[in-house]
Amino acid sequence: MTDSISITGLVATTPKYIVTGTGLSITTFRFASTQRKFDRETQKWIDGETNWYTVATFRQLATNVVASVQKGQRLVVTGRLRVRDWAVDDKRGTNVEIDAEAVGHDLSWGTTVFTRSTSTAVAEADAAAEAPDASASDASASDDDTGVDDDAVPAHSAIEAESDAAEAPVAEPVGASVPF
Repeated sequence: MTDSISITGLVATTPKYIVTGTGLSITTFRFASTQRKFDRETQKWIDGETNWYTVATFRQLATNVVASVQKGQRLVVTGRLRVRDWAVDDKRGTNVEIDAEAVGHDLSWGTTVFTRSTSTAVAEADAAAEAPDASASDASASDDDTGVDDDAVPAHSAIEAESDAAEAPVAEPVGASVPF
């Protein structure tokens, strides 16, 4: 039985990307999750123990993770938890792994800009082409898959300026700041 888990934490190693002989893309990285609690007596945040995970991503998610994630960034990871005991000679240990289903930046600590990957958009377009014909009103309502009529949404130069500014790197919080 596999358990689902969603955790927040820090990327502890540079993501490693490989492609197997069968063409399967895999990206792995170590992930550290430390629970914090507020000590009312000292009026300070205190770090608890750190849990360490190996996160594995596959296929398109692996390609997107290696292009988007860097060591030291704060993420939210959702996936299936696997705990495995191992033994080599006299050494024994336990590996805690997450087969990720979704990975994203933790927006409590900064901002990010989403860019749809080309191969995902192509795959969705292929799937839409294979689907039964949509009514003409559906096709005219939206040029993309967002379900929003582009003509009905006014262009706002302030929003566009913010998106340009959002592409600049954002510094991590300094010291023991807390995102709430």
